[in-house]
Amino acid sequence: MDSQNESRREFIKSAALGSLAVIGLPTYIPAHAFGANDRVRVAVIGVNGRGKDHIQGFSKQKDVEVVTLCDVDNNVLQERAADFEKKYNRKVQTVGDLRQVYDDKNIDAVSIATPNHWHALAAIWACQAGKDVYVEKPGAHNLHEGRKLVEAAHRYNRIVQHGVQLRSSAAIQEAVQHLRDGLIGNVYMARGLVFKWRPDIGDQGKSPVPAELNWNMWQGPAQEKEFSKNYVHYNWHWFWDYGNGDIGNQGIHETDLCMWGLNVGLPEEITSSGGKFLWKDCKETPETLTSVYKYPKEGKVIQFEVRPWMTNKEDGVEIGNLFYGDKGYMVINGYDDYKTFLGRERTPGPARKAGGDHYANFIECVRSRDKSKQNGPVETAHLASGIAHLGNIAYRLGRTLHFDPKNEVFVGDKEANQMLTRKYRAPFVVPEKV
Repeated sequence: MDSQNESRREFIKSAALGSLAVIGLPTYIPAHAFGANDRVRVAVIGVNGRGKDHIQGFSKQKDVEVVTLCDVDNNVLQERAADFEKKYNRKVQTVGDLRQVYDDKNIDAVSIATPNHWHALAAIWACQAGKDVYVEKPGAHNLHEGRKLVEAAHRYNRIVQHGVQLRSSAAIQEAVQHLRDGLIGNVYMARGLVFKWRPDIGDQGKSPVPAELNWNMWQGPAQEKEFSKNYVHYNWHWFWDYGNGDIGNQGIHETDLCMWGLNVGLPEEITSSGGKFLWKDCKETPETLTSVYKYPKEGKVIQFEVRPWMTNKEDGVEIGNLFYGDKGYMVINGYDDYKTFLGRERTPGPARKAGGDHYANFIECVRSRDKSKQNGPVETAHLASGIAHLGNIAYRLGRTLHFDPKNEVFVGDKEANQMLTRKYRAPFVVPEKV
């Protein structure tokens, strides 16, 4: 037995999960091979926010059954279970500990919509338990654990779909093909925009842990802190231990599209500047952030803007992307709409609005075991998240950083390299060897 399985065994022993069998972590794939008519059984982990969409998205799929809901907040869990029974006219199993999901041999796939700091570890454990994974963006809370997630997906031959649903949009797929085909010429720059209303959250201080919340499990890999309503349920996005600011929240869709459209990986030079200029609240992450990612070998650059309040649109876009070439430019508005403008006169070119079903693409790949058909493969979970993490590190250190994309380390910068991972809290540890 390798060290990770031993660690997992000790973890389960310490969990005191009642009547559940205390067994080592399985490393097999589900016993049955999926065929065209086989039912895929899905558990949704984290059902307060995006998890509601996951439940609905998978419940719409043919021969897919949402069988388990999991959340560390029992009030949220029971409310969602009651909603589920009312809507789908059947009961659903509820559990408060995601480890119970992984020990259930009848579950084929998990859909993860926890806070960011849980995404990679929850997905890695799922891979090790033989489950396929749909994981919300960002796929990882830091760069190091994103790479570990990629390794786990490949080692255990799991389908891991990253929740960047614009990749399943027929319009956006067409738009990227236009970029590849040279419609706007040599595409040298991408711009990502996240102009989203983010209000003052105040500061609610410390308070007793609510009876319905398993605060220890909620914190998971993060270092233990006193409970605060500042964190639970949504505003954890604005604290470094749990979230990644808006570039690592809404922005992952746009970082992903910047990289996809330019056909680049991680950058070599990163500069970020911003801060808190609006509210005197308790957020740690910047309200306003401008990041520039340079690719000197490719002759390309990504500019990324986060602005929360009282802002103009750019060519009608608040959330989206712009691509610039020497023959024109492209505007992508949201998740399913693109327009092009060609030449010096900005003559309207090809345009389209059309969506897609990211959940359906995941299920298709779960059944076929064909990773080449994935629209949001595990590598996007690492790279699209990773570039946001690099921008945040540059902001926090207040200097331009030089990065080695091949080895995924900063060049000669010990302080920056320490920020590529985190100090994990046992037993919620992302292993070095997955």
